Amino acid sequence: MSIEVLGDKMFFREAFWIGALPLSTALVATAVPAQPVFQPPAQMAAAQSALATRVTFNALAMAGDRMVVAGQRGHVLTSEDGATWRQAHVPVSSDLTALSFASPREGWAVGHEGVILHSSDGGESWTRQLDGKQAAALILRRYGTPAHANDPTAQRLKKEAEAFAAQGADKPFLDVWFEDDKKGFAIGAFNLILRTEDGGKTWTPWLDRIDNPKGLHLYAMRPAGGQLFIVGEQGLVLKLDQQRQRFVNVPIPYQGTLFGVVGTQTATVVFGLRGNAWRSTDGGFSWRRIDTGVNAGLASGLVRPDGAIVLVSQAGEVLLSTDDGATFGRVNVANAAPAFAVAQRDKGTLALAGVGGVRLQEVK
Repeated sequence: MSIEVLGDKMFFREAFWIGALPLSTALVATAVPAQPVFQPPAQMAAAQSALATRVTFNALAMAGDRMVVAGQRGHVLTSEDGATWRQAHVPVSSDLTALSFASPREGWAVGHEGVILHSSDGGESWTRQLDGKQAAALILRRYGTPAHANDPTAQRLKKEAEAFAAQGADKPFLDVWFEDDKKGFAIGAFNLILRTEDGGKTWTPWLDRIDNPKGLHLYAMRPAGGQLFIVGEQGLVLKLDQQRQRFVNVPIPYQGTLFGVVGTQTATVVFGLRGNAWRSTDGGFSWRRIDTGVNAGLASGLVRPDGAIVLVSQAGEVLLSTDDGATFGRVNVANAAPAFAVAQRDKGTLALAGVGGVRLQEVK
């Protein structure tokens, strides 16, 4: 196992080896085993295991009334009740980082080695739409030969494209979001951003449509306050300019990493390291710091059907706001465990995914 550090997050990687021994090896102690053959995680299916419910899950989403979780080694599980889980068939064993369901049946998952997966049956089975090598080829093809040799932006994109191609398939996607069954984005490390308008059959690099010249990591994308936002490391906040079809920089008085964004039609809340959270009610033009009362990193959030906002921390704390994100109170949680994703299971129950699997939490 190796650990890759991206910004302020650590991502764990597994190296998978498959070797075949001849029958005589079992009979002759002096026989030399065959050389193991390395299989990239993006090319090897996730193993079916009775222990899959206990792995660390990074992503959780609702596909209609069904819960879908995804995490280490390509494990994806589904459940209607939170007690009985079925392991999905997944064509990769790369760590998966995010999920998005545009409808009860149509969903997407992304993760390490640049993988993008698609499900058309509510998460029960998955197909690969893209991997890191293909993503690098897309970026190199689009930016490898800039039309304006003296244009600094064009030259920067050309260098980024060449770096993507040279470094291979190791760039992870860190979030995915679809507005409907056709249109969506996948974002990730080092300014990685792709757009699709045909349900993932084809993807278009958007590196030239985002104000991120330092190539900072993009951690999360969600609609909030009537706008579409991206947040990332070093206080990066971006907002989609619909007319220009470009993500423009939104200044914020905070330089720490932001892991998530959530909001109602009137308020936007961004959150990240050490319990830091900021709120805007004017589309990101001004921000006010929220006193969350926690010190752990805030990893995920959602808006309940009644408009209340929920945030969860990497220490397993659950925060609830009933005043449009202006203030948050801590929910009493029994047996808290590190949580990386949250979803609304039903009217009074949250599902929390993280270390050791998924647990349900009643929240009134």
